[in-house]
Amino acid sequence: MATLSALGAAAAQPLPPARLPSTASDLPPAAAESVADAAPQDPRTRLNAQILQASLEVSLKAGDDASALLYRSAIDRINELLAPEFGPGALQAVSAQDHSPAATAGRIVALSTAFFDRYAAQHAGEDPEAVVRNFMKLIRSGFEQGYGEAREILSGLGVMDEGSTIADAVQQTYALVQQGYDDFLAHRLAALGGEAAASGAAQDSGQR
Repeated sequence: MATLSALGAAAAQPLPPARLPSTASDLPPAAAESVADAAPQDPRTRLNAQILQASLEVSLKAGDDASALLYRSAIDRINELLAPEFGPGALQAVSAQDHSPAATAGRIVALSTAFFDRYAAQHAGEDPEAVVRNFMKLIRSGFEQGYGEAREILSGLGVMDEGSTIADAVQQTYALVQQGYDDFLAHRLAALGGEAAASGAAQDSGQR
């Protein structure tokens, strides 16, 4: 039996913002119900159908390519939210062999938070704390959208039952990304507090 490489290959293509229907007659019941009223009419929706159809033809006992799908979807959605200000493809997703929850979450957090300095430069002169918080709100929103889309695909395929290996891996990845974002925010806010304290101390010293 093939592995999930077919799904991973499909996930390497940017996912469009539309929902993810399929016209395959042999969809599992859960997937069939979710797409019964949606028929692909254009290349984007046909690509969605191909993602689902390909995934029906492979084994879903391992979670590697489910994690790859989550990663690709999250980066695509963050890019969509960054696009109005920074243009398309601000974040460049990278391929990797390690699709464990920790590795997948680490790549999502590292790639998205690495864009902060560029975002901050674009908002120079604004309140620094507000800039940090607005940036985190933006990338969290993109991640949440990507996570929701990936989870919807996997749920439609019937592989997200409670206690399943894939469900556990996806949920663990989600929790690790959120923790990574929390840590980044706390680090940046602490740095701002330190800068403010240092500035105040320098002013006090100059007045003596």
